[in-house]
Amino acid sequence: MAYESGSLDATLAAATGQDIGLLAELRTALVESADKQLDLLKRSRCDGNWQVAAMRLKGLAASFHAETLFDAAEEALTCAPGDPVVTRRIEAAIAALRGHDPAPFGINRQS
Repeated sequence: MAYESGSLDATLAAATGQDIGLLAELRTALVESADKQLDLLKRSRCDGNWQVAAMRLKGLAASFHAETLFDAAEEALTCAPGDPVVTRRIEAAIAALRGHDPAPFGINRQS
């Protein structure tokens, strides 16, 4: 799969225009989906399940241009199932996605 580098913030801003509510909704959907894949990753007991969860997480990150999450998911593909270092790295990437303010995206806070 080809991955075109780009910024999550720019991708979301382009998709939502000036709609701050839609921006928040898309970011929430990304974080919730990433959390679900992380949960599957943590519960993986074999290489196959770990690989599937890591690939899903990588695909999700690629579709939103979430580079840090993409890199962490890609690292998970090369690690042993349950690797605590890569799991913490994915957790940190997801946590970083939670706390963004829409103002840096050029979106006004008018409702």
